[in-house]
Amino acid sequence: MAGKKVLVIEDNEQNLYLITYLLENSGYEVFQAWDGKQGCALAETVMPDIILLDIQLPGMDGYAVAREIRKQPRIKDIPMVAVTSYAMPGDKEKALRAGCTGYIEKPINPEIFIDQIESHLL
Repeated sequence: MAGKKVLVIEDNEQNLYLITYLLENSGYEVFQAWDGKQGCALAETVMPDIILLDIQLPGMDGYAVAREIRKQPRIKDIPMVAVTSYAMPGDKEKALRAGCTGYIEKPINPEIFIDQIESHLL
């Protein structure tokens, strides 16, 4: 899957660093957005192969970002995986209803993270 473009929408610097490091180490081209509004704009510009989306974002939360991206004809079919610390009963279903195609709980496991992402790229 190397060479694919990944958009990471994440406002936590440590999480963003770790996710970016793991992806770049596996040959992915990573684009970063710190909030939902920037993430939506970047998705249209970059046309990534997959979007990794935090749910807890300033201003526009991840659910709103997912719904907005699903409304845009050029990017509505891009796989979008929620990567979030929201792990209560119903949180995964809420993310999927908003338009996410997958769900990964934080803290991420660096040993299986790339495999988890690649399962959504097939």
